[in-house]
Amino acid sequence: MHEQILNKEPVVFDDRINIQVPDFAEDPMNVPVSVEINGINDIAEIRVFADLNPIQKILVFKPLHIKPYIAFRFKVEQATPVRAAVKTNDGSWYVGGRWLEAAGGGCTAPGTGTLIPDWQDKLLNVTSRVKMNDAYIGRLRFKIKHPMDTGLADGIPEFYIKKYALLDESKREIAIVETFQPVSEDPVFSFDIYDAKTSSIELIGMDNNGNKLEALIRQ
Repeated sequence: MHEQILNKEPVVFDDRINIQVPDFAEDPMNVPVSVEINGINDIAEIRVFADLNPIQKILVFKPLHIKPYIAFRFKVEQATPVRAAVKTNDGSWYVGGRWLEAAGGGCTAPGTGTLIPDWQDKLLNVTSRVKMNDAYIGRLRFKIKHPMDTGLADGIPEFYIKKYALLDESKREIAIVETFQPVSEDPVFSFDIYDAKTSSIELIGMDNNGNKLEALIRQ
């Protein structure tokens, strides 16, 4: 992991990285995880990965103008350490992790979303919920319709959201997220965006087949 995920750069294990996963993955295709960083400044990016997954990279999060907090769900193939690595602008990595017990099979099991006849009509549709702080959005939670296929299930090619950005009402990028195949089907993401002081959020992104994600989120 040090070579493949962190490019052999300097690493320190740090308890200021709070990563939460359940003790046991009851549903290996939908494992909740949250990452919150307290007391580490000048964060360039956060990488979330699972050492023993067939596809280790899960997500890369760049909190440009929001708090370094993200929550979502992912697929797990077997029991594994789940880690969050924080890179600061000086090139150092700070890593925290938790052990996740799992019966497994989440990465190689086929999804169910594409069994619905009109699933393509709803592809990349966004539903959201916001919690306001005065006139600004505080906590943001949204769901994106997408099968997020890993390519490891027989006869089903990989098909997943590659990247999206959150823009504030002035079109400034406040966060960038790269997602990989292990993120769960129809992914749900939560962010803490109090610091952005915006009353709306625009989502702009794309999946690996070139389909565009475009949505505007308001109260």
